[in-house]
Amino acid sequence: MAGVDLNADLGEDFGAYRLANDGDILAYVTSANLACGMHAGDPVVMARSVALAKARGVAIGAHPGYPDLQGFGRRDMALDEDEIHAFVLYQLGALAAFARSQGVRLHHVKPHGALYNRAAVDRAAARAICRAIAEFDPSLKVYAPYGSELVAQAEAMGLCACCEGFADRRYEADGRLTPRRQADAVIRDLDEACEQVLTMVREGRVRARTGEWVEVAVDTVCLHGDGPHAVELAKALHKRLTEAGIHIRPA
Repeated sequence: MAGVDLNADLGEDFGAYRLANDGDILAYVTSANLACGMHAGDPVVMARSVALAKARGVAIGAHPGYPDLQGFGRRDMALDEDEIHAFVLYQLGALAAFARSQGVRLHHVKPHGALYNRAAVDRAAARAICRAIAEFDPSLKVYAPYGSELVAQAEAMGLCACCEGFADRRYEADGRLTPRRQADAVIRDLDEACEQVLTMVREGRVRARTGEWVEVAVDTVCLHGDGPHAVELAKALHKRLTEAGIHIRPA
């Protein structure tokens, strides 16, 4: 039986502001990427998010991003390699403290937003992230785009890289995600998102926005918890994957 991890970016509330219904989404995913207070989240939200994931038996991963609360970590920042290393290491330690206090361990690391996109193609950024992970805990898995610099640097440092595909994002012909500034970057139709995931898992390819087929490998599939239909998408993906005989389990 084929298998795949279903992950979601969660823990992105901040103070009185609520972005997602994490509790409902956690019923359908097998791993959660929790914000670490830089692009979103705060100490109270981090503690609550770890508790929710633990209660659901969901693997907990750190989701470090640029220090950009106002831009939700989706704007690039001209940080150098040492700065990226320090910010990632700081965030890993923060989330790990909450996990340890509740008797659980981190399972993986997935960079967020603009940092994730940069690390896909920027060797220095990818190296900085992987160096922080290797120094902090080399048993942590690295969620990264297929064929990316992040995968290459993780493997070069002896880390376990898990290739990630996206349910609710369109792809370009070069295999990169369509930039969010494009009007059609986000897939909002549930059936289209489910079909994209099934094709990636079963056929190892994805249809680019411009029509080309692009090779991909997916150990884990992401859905964004801040989307307006995130719960419905998580439920639909879980149902369609199960009906297709694809086992949903942590990467």
